[in-house]
Amino acid sequence: MTAVDLGLPAVPRTSSGTRPDTPALIDPFGRVAADLRVSLTDRCNLRCTYCMPAEGLDWMPGGQMLSADELVRLIRIAVESLGVTNVRFTGGEPTLRRELEGIIAATAALDPRPRISMTTNGIGLVRRARALVDAGLDRINVSLDTLRPERFAEITRRDRLGDVLDGLAAAREAGLSPVKVNAVLLPGINDDEAAELLRYCVDNGYHLRFIEQMPLDPQHGWSRTQMITADQILELLRAEFELTPSSAPRGAAPAERWLVDGGPADVGVIASVTRPFCGDCDRTRLTADGALRSCLFSQTETDLRAPLRSGAGDDEIAELWRATMWAKLAGHQINEAGFAQPLRPMSAIGG
Repeated sequence: MTAVDLGLPAVPRTSSGTRPDTPALIDPFGRVAADLRVSLTDRCNLRCTYCMPAEGLDWMPGGQMLSADELVRLIRIAVESLGVTNVRFTGGEPTLRRELEGIIAATAALDPRPRISMTTNGIGLVRRARALVDAGLDRINVSLDTLRPERFAEITRRDRLGDVLDGLAAAREAGLSPVKVNAVLLPGINDDEAAELLRYCVDNGYHLRFIEQMPLDPQHGWSRTQMITADQILELLRAEFELTPSSAPRGAAPAERWLVDGGPADVGVIASVTRPFCGDCDRTRLTADGALRSCLFSQTETDLRAPLRSGAGDDEIAELWRATMWAKLAGHQINEAGFAQPLRPMSAIGG
């Protein structure tokens, strides 16, 4: 796959091969990371078939995970010294982190204040949505692959669909906007629900985003022949809706957006596999145990926990962060012959 296929910006490497003198998180292709994804835990209270085995995984021991103070310090460095303007909390399932509201509040207190979002399975939102908003959460993404209880139990191995639907409503009522819904279509399991999911989201004021299944499962059972592609998703939706490309600037957003029946409602498709958007990537990632990743599919990581705990100053941490992003590859290489899945699964990396 070429740089053109990846949509890479026409920004060459610097002639000297050295990083420009800027505090920002720039990479050799001119992309600047301003969006930080922070995993708060690798644990989850669902067992989605495309994410983990039925028995779960070997979770990180508590001592390996960053403390709340350590997490907040790294977020502060990212915001105050490295130009990060958006922070998204992920997992595993972030609502399993007891200090969640405190971490969000500390992030909201930073100057300049970043925009704060969270990706969740929605199970804990009924009782926490208002507290999360009060702490400073701006918006939320909730995973929902089906509207049918028996299918939900089949996909997640838990009978909790009602909790997720109630959680979505609680998020909307608490003022989180927009409330986004993330859905993965699985062939022969829920791919007949594409239009049904979109109708439900349009009727309830949620913003639906379909995501192509990615090779991030711990079983390494992902197969290109067993995924629903962006083209197939759009074909399924067009059977019941008129879709027209949105004129809104996409920027670094991962989703291609389509107006539904002329708008204003829209639907997004995140086609990481078949329509890579690496050229506009603006993300940097921090795992729950303090590993820094320049890409979701990175084969290498930078350990920030060890220097953090050995007394490194903010400037030293910031320079490690800049060096990691300066080593970022052109793209994730999913469509290249030598591609290999990262050693960590999605639940340990963070979405």
